[in-house]
This record gives sequence, structure tokens and C-alpha cells, in this order.
Amino acid sequence: MPGVNAFPPPSPLHLEATPGRLDAVLAALTDHSRSQVAGWIAGGHVQVDGGAALKSSLKLRGGEQLTVQVPPPPEAAVEAEQVPLDVLFEDDTLIAVNKPPGMITHPAPGVRSGTLVNALLGRMELPRQLDFDGEGGYRPGIVHRLDKDTSGVIVVAKTVEAHARLAAAFKDRDTRKSYLAIAAGSWKAAGPIQVDAPVGRHPVQRQRMTVGGGGARDAQTLFTPLSAHPDGHGRTLALVRAQPRTGRTHQLRVHLAHLGSPILGDTVYGRASEVISRQALHAQFLELPHPMTGETLHLHAPAPDDLLSAWIALGGVLPDNLETLD
Repeated sequence: MPGVNAFPPPSPLHLEATPGRLDAVLAALTDHSRSQVAGWIAGGHVQVDGGAALKSSLKLRGGEQLTVQVPPPPEAAVEAEQVPLDVLFEDDTLIAVNKPPGMITHPAPGVRSGTLVNALLGRMELPRQLDFDGEGGYRPGIVHRLDKDTSGVIVVAKTVEAHARLAAAFKDRDTRKSYLAIAAGSWKAAGPIQVDAPVGRHPVQRQRMTVGGGGARDAQTLFTPLSAHPDGHGRTLALVRAQPRTGRTHQLRVHLAHLGSPILGDTVYGRASEVISRQALHAQFLELPHPMTGETLHLHAPAPDDLLSAWIALGGVLPDNLETLD
């Protein structure tokens, strides 16, 4: 099956500014790098309240109307690859798969193979109206992402109409997401913890996010401990259910680190682990309206063996309600 080529740019983005420098604000609002955004500005692709903005350092008060015409990346192809997929649900409009850890969601600069998109193109036709990410990435059908080392449920649209409706469901928070994680710090609560802490770009380490930070946006997560276990060093590890209300980049990883309990094996916000080779985070449940019928889809990717084995290796006990959402 031939690869999928780049097509004309998507419709302009219409955004409301937060206070700060134009480049920092746009980077946070669009989840792109500051250098990429600076290129858009210098190229005349950004307007503020209807007028062209050519300076990245422009100070925004907040409330200005930003219009961004993201330029398409250079012409390139996404190659179809024959990679087995764990399919959770599929019909004519969408497919849901259990993404394995180590698989990147879509191609990006320097990564053109082995991604979920490559695997999907080896299985089916996807919409030719590609959803550009502005940095050379191609995302046909992708409406949400999981980090490379996060496993679990991800949904991909097969039609343009389904893509638009699924994207709207995520944007309007008409979805219900639940993750399983091992919190490796010192868990102090016996019951649920609601974290309401804005997440933004780290001011120095641009590949990281942080509570606060540049262009911080509101972020809420409910954490519920399912099982807890003393580690023998005065700390309490926890197997937790994480239910994000918002969908910020690295939100769960940042919020758990903020609580003093970074995810086990998370080398960005915590440290490597001897019992698991990746961050112990799994997208276990996803509920969302079917894009065509409106009926609620209940998608479930069982807890993976490496995460469960890590918890047992730490001395933890698996709870009875591990594979139930309520």
C-alpha cells in the first residue's frame, strides 16, 4: 500500500491569548516548540486582533484574538508498515487499539517508521486530509496521543467526519479517561486526591512540562489509591487510578511529581527503576460518544504484565477492583 503524502495546510487556528510574550503564549496554546512558533511569526503566519504580528517578543495583555495559519511541513510520505496491533474495537468510522509501550503515536522529525500511524496505514486507508502538527509530523486520523512509553487505549478516526466529531468530544471534555500508574514517591493519602494545578512549559528544559511554567493552562486530575505498600525505607508506594479532567501534555506525570510521588520508571520527572524499563503508566479505560451514533463506547485495555509484575516485585498486592472502573 502506498504511503500518504502531505496535503494543503489545515484551517487557521483561532485562539484567545493569555498574558505573556507572543512566542511563549503560542507555544503553550498549541503544544509546539518556541522555536517552531517563532518561525511562524517571522513568516507572517500569525495575526493578533486581525493585524500581522512579526515580533516574537510582542507582549500580550491577555484576551487578544490570535489567528495562526500553520504552514504545512515539506512534502513527505508516511509509509505503510505491517505491524501487528491489539485491536480493542473497530467499525467503519474508527478503530481503538491497545498501544504497546515504546511505540510513538505518529511520525515526527527523525522518526518515520515504527509508529502507530505506520502500523495503521499497513492495515487500512486513513483520511487523506492529514492533521499536521506543524513540526514535520503527520497524524492522519489521530485525535489524541499517548506518550511513547505510555501503553493503553488510543482511538483513531477512519473518516474525516468521525475525526471532527471525535476531536470535538475530546475538546468539549465529553470523554472519560482512566489510567493506572505506580506512584514511586511517598503516598500520604488513604483516599482520593484532587489535583488542580496548571501545567505549562518548563522555562529552561523545553522538553519538560511543569506546574506553572510558560503559558500554563488549567489542569485537573483525580488520583485514587487502589493499593499501597511500605517500601521499607519509610515511604509508601501506591498503585493509583488517575482520572484526568483535562488533557495537558504530560499532565499525569507532572501532577504525580508535584505530589512528591513521580511515576515509577519515569526518567524525566522521577528516576529509572530496576523493576520496569519504562514509566509505569497505562491508559486503561476510555469512554466516549461514538462519532456517528452518539452511543457511549466503553473501551478497556487490561493492565499490562510489566506494570503488574513491577508492582508485585515491589511487594505490592493486586487489588480486587483492578479491572473495573467504578
